[in-house]
Amino acid sequence: MLDKIKIVKQRFDEVSDLIIQPDIITDQKRYAKLNKEYKDLSKVVEKGNEYQTLMSNIDEAKEIIADGSDAEMVEMAKMELEEANERIPELEEEIKFMLIPKDPEDAKNVIVEIRAGTGGDEASIFAGDLYRMYTKYCATRGWKTEVEDIADGTSGGFKEIIFSVTGEDVYGDLKFESGVHRVQRVPQTETQGRVHTSAATVMVLPEAEEFDVQINNADVRVDYFCSSGPGGQSVNTTYSAVRLTHIPTGIVAQCQDQKSQHKNKDKAMKVLRSRIYEMELAKKLELDAAQRKTMVSSGDRSAKIRTYNYPQGRVTEHRIGLTLYDLGNIVNGDIHKIIDELKLTENTEKLKELGEANI
Repeated sequence: MLDKIKIVKQRFDEVSDLIIQPDIITDQKRYAKLNKEYKDLSKVVEKGNEYQTLMSNIDEAKEIIADGSDAEMVEMAKMELEEANERIPELEEEIKFMLIPKDPEDAKNVIVEIRAGTGGDEASIFAGDLYRMYTKYCATRGWKTEVEDIADGTSGGFKEIIFSVTGEDVYGDLKFESGVHRVQRVPQTETQGRVHTSAATVMVLPEAEEFDVQINNADVRVDYFCSSGPGGQSVNTTYSAVRLTHIPTGIVAQCQDQKSQHKNKDKAMKVLRSRIYEMELAKKLELDAAQRKTMVSSGDRSAKIRTYNYPQGRVTEHRIGLTLYDLGNIVNGDIHKIIDELKLTENTEKLKELGEANI
C-alpha cells in the first residue's frame, strides 16, 4: 500500500507543477483534464498521509511498549496501537477504491431526458414524479438544474422533460439512472381501485463540450416553428421554437422553452451535441459490459432497472436485487442509498478486473 501511495504522490507532484505552466493554462481542454486529476489525486494523497501517519504511530507505539519503562506511556501506547490497528483496514479499503481508474466521463455535467412510456396519463404523471425526485436529489447535492425543453401531459406531469444538471461529478452518480422505471399504483383516474403498472424512460447523457464533439454547421438543418407550450400569446405566435437535425446521424434536438429564438437554438445545440456524444459512449458501454458481464452501466437503455410499488411502499432495484421499503423518502429525492449501492457494485467489479478483490 505504501508503494502505491508513493506512486500517487509522485504523480500528484507532477500534476501540481504542470497546472501552473503557461502553455497548459492556455490549452483549455488539457488544463481542465489536469485540474480534475489534481483534485482527485489530492483526495488520495490526503488519505495516504493519514495512512503513513498511522503506520508511524504503530511503530512508535510498539517501541514504547517494548521499552516498558513508563507504565503510563505504555498504557497510552497500547490504546493508540489498538485505535490504529482498527483504522488501518478501513483506510486500506478506502484507498483501494480510490485507486480504481476513474471514468473520465464521471466528472461531466449531464442532460437528463425523462419520457412517459406505457400507461397513458398515469405515465406522464409518473414522469413528473421522477423529475421532482431528481431535482430534489440534485438540490441536496448542491447541483444546479435547468429545464431545456418540456412537453406537458394532458392530466399533469410531462410527456417529456429535458433538463441539465451542473455540479461536481454529476454523471458519476446519475449515469446509473438510465433505463426504464416502472410504477405500480392506483391511478388518480381509476375508479375501481385497481393497481396499474406504468413506465417512464430516463436517459442520462454526459454533457458534451465543444471540444468533445465537433459539429459542422453544414451538417445541421435548422427549422423554426411556433411554440406549443405555455408562455402567453407572444410565445405561441412567433417562430421562437427551434428544431435541429444532425443530417449524418439523423439525431434531432429541439427547444421551445425560451421566448428568445437565439436562446432556444443554443439550448437545442447543447442537447444535440450531448446526444451525438452519448451515442458513441453507448457503443463503448455496451462493449465494456460485454467484456465485464456487468449489470450496472451496461448502456442498454431499454432495460427495466427499477420498480416503485406504492401499495407496499417498496422500491426494487432490479440490477443488483436491492429492495428498500422506503418509497416515500426515495420519491422525495432520497436516492443516495440506491446510487451508493450501484457504485459499490460497479467498483467491486472493477476491483475484480484489477485482481485486487479476494475472489
